[in-house]
Amino acid sequence: MRYHNIIDSIKTISKNSKNYYSCSEQYYVKQIKNATVVCTNHLTPEIKLHLITEQCKLWHSPVNECQFIDPFWAFYWPGGQAISRFILDNSKYVNNKTVLDIGSGSAACSLASALAGAKQVTANDIDPVACVAAKLNAQLNNISIDVLSKNILFNDCSQWEVIIVGDMFYSQDIADVLWKWMETLCTRGKTILIGDPGRHCFKPKCHLQERLKKLKEYKLTENCCLENRGFSTASVWILE
Repeated sequence: MRYHNIIDSIKTISKNSKNYYSCSEQYYVKQIKNATVVCTNHLTPEIKLHLITEQCKLWHSPVNECQFIDPFWAFYWPGGQAISRFILDNSKYVNNKTVLDIGSGSAACSLASALAGAKQVTANDIDPVACVAAKLNAQLNNISIDVLSKNILFNDCSQWEVIIVGDMFYSQDIADVLWKWMETLCTRGKTILIGDPGRHCFKPKCHLQERLKKLKEYKLTENCCLENRGFSTASVWILE
């Protein structure tokens, strides 16, 4: 994918913007607001997010009553919480740098990066509803970010210095793709921050294990543990 194609598809969400959403996105804005609550009960309470919690009707509804297809953006996954907390407490990793948040979902990591002083932040997710949720959360926190909806796996990411990969190791197929891509980015001098609670697919190839360094482990909140089938901690890693 060429650089200018990526730039053409980026939507900038500025705290000073008057036109946040396209006409086609207005429908999702209403749906998201109706289905979620604004939540701060997580590892980064300084960031407000539109989330589905047990306070929401949808939480207790059967899957076939959900108006969204796989609303991963509506949950603050443990790896994302760990990265966001780490970035807020260790701003040197993103301060005055360009940041790409891949598979951004709610865009919490993007918002944390912006708060920590990143020069430019791009939240990237191929789910169009997630992109609207990212915009809503940016607006909710009065933060400026960019939102990109194209699939950029295996892009050279020449315009970004830091790549954030949170909670992406949910299947072996995607894990294999990610490790290969991240290894390439690493050899090009990118800083790669990874967040994961210990999923079984989070296993780098042998030759990458010595380049993977754990930076911090966090104990998850009680509600996050319940949402994530017993995971009690999540860690932040750097691939060097």
